[in-house]
Amino acid sequence: MKTKIFILFTFFHLTIFAQESKMSNVEIENFKKDIIADSKKIQTLTADFTQYKVMSFLDKPIVSKGKLYLQNPKAMRWNYTQPIDYNVIFNNGKIYINDEGKKSSVDLQGNKKFEKLNQLIVGSVSGNLFDTNDFVITYVKTDKSRIAKLQPKIKDVKKYIKEIQLTFYSGQSTVTEVKLIEPSDDYTKILFTNKSLNKTINASVFNP
Repeated sequence: MKTKIFILFTFFHLTIFAQESKMSNVEIENFKKDIIADSKKIQTLTADFTQYKVMSFLDKPIVSKGKLYLQNPKAMRWNYTQPIDYNVIFNNGKIYINDEGKKSSVDLQGNKKFEKLNQLIVGSVSGNLFDTNDFVITYVKTDKSRIAKLQPKIKDVKKYIKEIQLTFYSGQSTVTEVKLIEPSDDYTKILFTNKSLNKTINASVFNP
């Protein structure tokens, strides 16, 4: 079960071939201000997602698809529909997993490691992950996007995460691509599409 959880936490991005350049200090401050201000306005978010898990020993990435539901600040559901039915719910300080009918749970409040990873996931999806106490952050841009690259400072997190990359397409204030790179340089990438903000989500969606 823990293996599946960490595979989930190992998020993603689509490889960016465009030339990257560093943002200026003014661009960084404006970017952070915009994202943080907009993320505070997000009460709910739903989106379709495509997830790519890339591992060095596989010839092709493992591709999964599904739908994400987010209720700020802490309730979230990943509903995988392809290639198998699998869902993970974060709610009330716990992770609930339903793997094709096999249910299990993890208490986040009793496991600081999972609790921190949960915060990282919520922050990645909402785009609000700019705490310099937890990360060394580099900001770059391309002609079509702005990217925040976060390297964790916390020892326990560094065991599983080498770098998180959050990509915001120009004109959008919510994250469109997330890439989570492991210390081995294997990575997970997720592309969010059909995003919908602040629409009512039935409370039952977050029930285990």
